Amino acid sequence: MRLINRRPEAGFGRLLMIVPFVLVVLTYLIASAARLAENPADKLLPSPASMMAAVTRMAFEADKRTGDFLLWVDTSASLGRILAALAIATAISLVLGIAIGLLPYLRSLAGGFVAVISVVPPLALLPILFIVLGLGETSKIALIVIGIAPFMTRDLALRVSELPPQQIIKAQTLGASSWQLVLRVVLPQLLPRLIDGLRLSLGPAWLFLIAAEAIASESGLGFRIFLVRRYLAMDVIIPYVIWITLLAFLMDRLLVLLQARAFPWFAGARATA
Repeated sequence: MRLINRRPEAGFGRLLMIVPFVLVVLTYLIASAARLAENPADKLLPSPASMMAAVTRMAFEADKRTGDFLLWVDTSASLGRILAALAIATAISLVLGIAIGLLPYLRSLAGGFVAVISVVPPLALLPILFIVLGLGETSKIALIVIGIAPFMTRDLALRVSELPPQQIIKAQTLGASSWQLVLRVVLPQLLPRLIDGLRLSLGPAWLFLIAAEAIASESGLGFRIFLVRRYLAMDVIIPYVIWITLLAFLMDRLLVLLQARAFPWFAGARATA
């Protein structure tokens, strides 16, 4: 039997999924033990015990200067920014994606502009945003929106243009207006694909957030990482990176769950594809 036709059983498939993570952890533990055996004061690869101590200090002990539990303050600040930006980007991309994909005049007017904007490196715009919008929350949220909304808009416009033309023709034959066409034909098929686009945008969104917080912020996960790097505090940096990864993963899983619950027909079609 060809390899492309061989599928692991459910239990063995889950085991295979865990293997890369176990290998990464083992590699780190071996490298950390080797470096610390040579130099107990080494800061590059801290031991799990020192990282746990740092997590306890950051998450469960009030900061002596501010009285805050820093990990939770940073998490709250970062999540507030990224959730606000994702909500704004989703609304913009949904409206523009449907309009560009469905209306020929708007496609001619704005399609090329959105295509060009989507390839502009968002981080190159960060100094401009700070100058125009200041160093507050607005510029950080704007960077994320600018970074992901054009990509999502192009993706949704493409999805609309790929809808079977027979559906559009039949709806018009039955007397559907443009507004009814959007609500009854386009939107139900586009929403699960919007969730896919949102999932693919989570990585870039976190990247833009960390970059903005690192340059100009007084709180946030990115701010804390770049603040402690001057002290080579890898026992704080590594747990923060793991925590950011876990938050992004949980957001992705929640979107998958939402898609499965709200659009079971879409998940079923994908499973049988």
